[in-house]
Amino acid sequence: MCSSSTSDSTIVATLASPISTSFNSFTLLSWLASGYLIANAAIQPLSGRLSDIYGRRAGFIFACTFFAAGTLVCGLAKSAPVIIAGRVIAGSGGGCLNTISTFIASDLIPLRKRGLWQGFANIVYGMGMGLGGVFGGFMNDRLNWRWAFYIQVPFIVLAGIMGAIFVDIPVKESDKSKIKRVDFLGAILLSTSLVLLLLALNSGGNTVPWSHPLVTVSLPLSAVALAAFAYVETRVSEPVIPVKLLLRRTVAAACLTNWFMTMSVFALLYYAPIYFQVVFSLTATQVGTRIIPVSVGTSVGSLGAGLIMRTTGKYWWLNVGVQTLSIVSATLITATFNRDLPVWPPFIYLFLNGTAYGATLTVTLLGLLAAVGHEHQAVITSASYAFRSTGSTIGITIASSVFQNVLKDRLWERFGDLPNAAHWISKMRDDVDQIRHLPEQWRDGAVDVYVEALRAVWVLIMGLACLGGLVSLCMKEHVLHKTLARK
Repeated sequence: MCSSSTSDSTIVATLASPISTSFNSFTLLSWLASGYLIANAAIQPLSGRLSDIYGRRAGFIFACTFFAAGTLVCGLAKSAPVIIAGRVIAGSGGGCLNTISTFIASDLIPLRKRGLWQGFANIVYGMGMGLGGVFGGFMNDRLNWRWAFYIQVPFIVLAGIMGAIFVDIPVKESDKSKIKRVDFLGAILLSTSLVLLLLALNSGGNTVPWSHPLVTVSLPLSAVALAAFAYVETRVSEPVIPVKLLLRRTVAAACLTNWFMTMSVFALLYYAPIYFQVVFSLTATQVGTRIIPVSVGTSVGSLGAGLIMRTTGKYWWLNVGVQTLSIVSATLITATFNRDLPVWPPFIYLFLNGTAYGATLTVTLLGLLAAVGHEHQAVITSASYAFRSTGSTIGITIASSVFQNVLKDRLWERFGDLPNAAHWISKMRDDVDQIRHLPEQWRDGAVDVYVEALRAVWVLIMGLACLGGLVSLCMKEHVLHKTLARK
């Protein structure tokens, strides 16, 4: 089931362009991802406390119900607001699935072996990523993008039934009155801050000028909501993101590493398909096969890191090697993803990037869990996923803002003096497929402009990878115990 929630990301990444085209709005691309990931960011930190109170089984059933309902809404959607609403509903369930599967593993497996089992879990994660893109592309090319959502629903329902039967872990908190201490206000403030930030970044320089009130009001309000969130988290007894734990060096470093790395990788996942579609004129299925190396690398990196940590009981120097690989792969992508790129290098570069990301997920998770007591594992795991969710949301949104602003400026610079420029530029910004139907004198220049806008995204990805690598060096080496009692 975790594989299904994971495959959703690459299904939508591959289909983002066809979906946006069907609604005549290329700016919808960012919200397709952001709606899902904002819901992730809101629900994942709560899932630890709620599943402690009501049980892992109840949490799993809740997650499958919302994931299935949201996925069905996406398939049935006839307008952009409806499909975004579906993504929010699905994100509430999908985010819960990811965290609860991690909680179950932490409940049952000692730290020294945890990395290996996390590696096995990330093989499933990687398979979901890899197959999701191909599956989504295949359904779009053979039937319609809506069927990529419809077909998932029966499998999600089946998984919910199996979870109800087989997940059997004792409830940690027998006192149901503790629901009053769950930090719903913190989750609402965090989501509000994210929505306002994304609204400003998606709109500024794209649909409205940066000086427009929509931007100048949304950004300060986002900062106010974030400040209120930070204040609330220091006052409640069981916060969404435990500020006291975040003050620990390893916890802060691991969470921020996850944050920057996930920004980088998700920006790549959503914009690499556009690059392949524009430069190589690939179908959706072919685009899906091009991002398989990311998922294979994620599986290999996670499992490899888990094996190394089980054998050595160490992770600091392993992290140094992993972050170096991440920066090298991002640099290669930035330097070579242009119109003259041969067929084979993307497979290698994307595999290396995925390997670094998979290993980072396992290393940072083990560092986090080793840095806190066993009683804090659920909440700190939730906090880690909150950083990943907000990172993926912000990464895709910043990449969208960079891409759209550069694309708009360069299109007007190149074609602004030609007849009917406003009409054709609008079409090129809202529909990638329009490039194939442009007049001959426009087509080559349009591809060049797209490549230039995408290069700005690659530079952003490289910068985020460098930030993640630098922050990760602040993690301390903690003992990876061989028993649940940590002896």
